[in-house]
Amino acid sequence: MRTSRFAAAGALLALAVAACGAPPAGTKGAAGAFEITKDTPPAKGPVDTVTWSLYAEPQSLDYAYAFDYPPNTVLANVCEQLMRITPDLKVEPGLATAAEAPDPKRWVYTIRPGVRFHHGSTLTADDVVASMRRHMDPKVGSYWVSVYRNVERIDKTGPMEVTVHLKKPDQLFNEEMGTSAGTIASAASLAKEGYGTPDVGVDCTGPFSLDSWQKGQSITLKKFGGYWDPSLAPKANTIRNVFIPDPAARVNALLAGEVDGGYLLPSSGFPKLRTATSGTLYFGPNTTAVNLIPTDLKGTLGDVKVRKALSMALDRDGIIRAAAGGVATPAKAPGATGAWGIAPEAAKEYYAKLPALTRDVAGAKKLIEEAGATGKKIVMATSTLSPEIGVIANAVQSAGQAIGLQVELKAVAPEAYTALFSDPKAREGIDLVMTIWYDSTPDPLEFYGILTTGDFANYGGYSNPEYDALVDEANAQADPAARAATVARLQEIAVRDVVWIPLYEVPHSMFLNKRLTGAPTGIAQLVFPWGAPLGSAG
Repeated sequence: MRTSRFAAAGALLALAVAACGAPPAGTKGAAGAFEITKDTPPAKGPVDTVTWSLYAEPQSLDYAYAFDYPPNTVLANVCEQLMRITPDLKVEPGLATAAEAPDPKRWVYTIRPGVRFHHGSTLTADDVVASMRRHMDPKVGSYWVSVYRNVERIDKTGPMEVTVHLKKPDQLFNEEMGTSAGTIASAASLAKEGYGTPDVGVDCTGPFSLDSWQKGQSITLKKFGGYWDPSLAPKANTIRNVFIPDPAARVNALLAGEVDGGYLLPSSGFPKLRTATSGTLYFGPNTTAVNLIPTDLKGTLGDVKVRKALSMALDRDGIIRAAAGGVATPAKAPGATGAWGIAPEAAKEYYAKLPALTRDVAGAKKLIEEAGATGKKIVMATSTLSPEIGVIANAVQSAGQAIGLQVELKAVAPEAYTALFSDPKAREGIDLVMTIWYDSTPDPLEFYGILTTGDFANYGGYSNPEYDALVDEANAQADPAARAATVARLQEIAVRDVVWIPLYEVPHSMFLNKRLTGAPTGIAQLVFPWGAPLGSAG
C-alpha cells in the first residue's frame, strides 16, 4: 500500500545489495537466514504466453492514480517515463535523451525522437507537456501531485524540448521523472473521458500494449512490435495478469504451475514456496519498510510521549516472526535503508547512530502516565486484505493494553483499505494505520520529503518549520553526498518526533516458474519493464 505502498500483505521502494536494498545476503531474520538475489539468469529464448499473478485488480490504469503495487506492476510494461529507473536503481535517460538544469530553477528535457505510441502516433513535446500538466490539474486529482508542488509551469520550448520552471530548486523532481509522475501518454488519448478504464484503455510507448481488460479476471498485454529500445525487446508474446486476492489461493496457483509468477507474495506462503518443485522463490533488493502511521496528531497520538511509548512497547521480533515469516529485519527509522542509493556507505553510518528501538514495557507505561494518557483510546484500522495487517493490529492492541492504552481495532473492507491513503475522509475516526511503504527512487529525500507541512502523504498533519527548511535545503543540493547528509538530519528529527513508528524492513519477493527466467527480482519492477527480459529458461 503505498497508497499504502502495501502489497500482498503496503507507499513509496534497491541495488547492489551491499549498498542498498533489503538486508544483505545471509541476513538473519527472526526465523532464520534469507538470501538476496539481485536478478535471475538471462532468458535463452522467447515464450508465447506468461501468466502473472496480482494480489488485487487495479482500480485504474491511469498513471495519475498508479500509486500502488497492482497498477504499477501492469503499467511498468506498458507505459514509460521521461527518465528510467533500472533494476539496480540507477536513474538514466528514458523518453528523454537528456535532462539538464541550466540553473537551479529549471529542468530542460530533450525528447527522444522516433518513439511510437501503441496507437500509431509519434512522441512529441506536446504529449510530454499534456502528460505532465495533468498532475497539476485539481480536476484530475493526481496521487502524484506532491512531486509537482514546486513547479511553476511546464512549457514546450521546442518541437522536442520541454522546460519545467520551478518556484524553488528541486533536485528530487528529476529523479521522480522515472516514476509514474514522469509517465508519458499520447495527448490524444488523454483527451478522452475515461482514460485508464477498461473501456478506454491507455496509449503509451512501452514494450507491451494493453490488449484486453476483463473486469474481475485479468489484464492481458501483448508484445508491441514498434518498440524503440532493442535492448528491451520483449521475449514473450503475451503477458496475462490474473487477479488472485486470496493469499492461499495465490500460493497454490504458483505451486501447481497454474500461474508462472508473481511479485510481493504473502509471507504465510514462504515455507511452501521455498521448497516448491514448480519454481523458485526469490528475495530481491528493496526500498520498503513496514510502519505504523499516526493519522490524527490532534488526538491521543498527538503527544510524542504516547507515540514513543507505543513504539517502546512493541515486540518487533515477535511481529517479524508472525507477520513476515522471519524474512525481515527490525527497523530503527521509517525510511528504508534500501532507499539510500545516492550515498549507500554513508547511509550505514547515519543509520548506526540512530537509537536502538529496544522493547521496554515498564518504561513505556511510565511515559503514558507522564503524558496523562492512561485509559485513553486509540483506533487502529485492520483488514482481511492481508494476514499481515491483522497480525500487526493485534500486536499493537496487545502492546497498547500492556501500557495502559485502550486500542480499538476498526475493521476496514479490503477494497477500502487503499482509500485510507488517498482520501482524508476515509481516515476520519482512525488514529493509526499499518503500511508497507516503498520509495521509487534511490533518493531517501523521496520519503523524508513527504513529512513536510501540507504534503499529500503527510497523513497525520505533522508540521515542523525546522524540518520543512531542511527539506528545502536538501532539495537545493545537487551533490548527492551533501544531500544525503542533510537527509540524515531529517531522519534524526523524524525518529526523535516519532512521526511514523518503524517496525521492520523486508526484501522484495518474487516466485518464478522453472520454465522462465530473466525477470528482475527487486522493487524496481514497479517502474521498469520487468516483462521485457522475461523468457524461456531452456
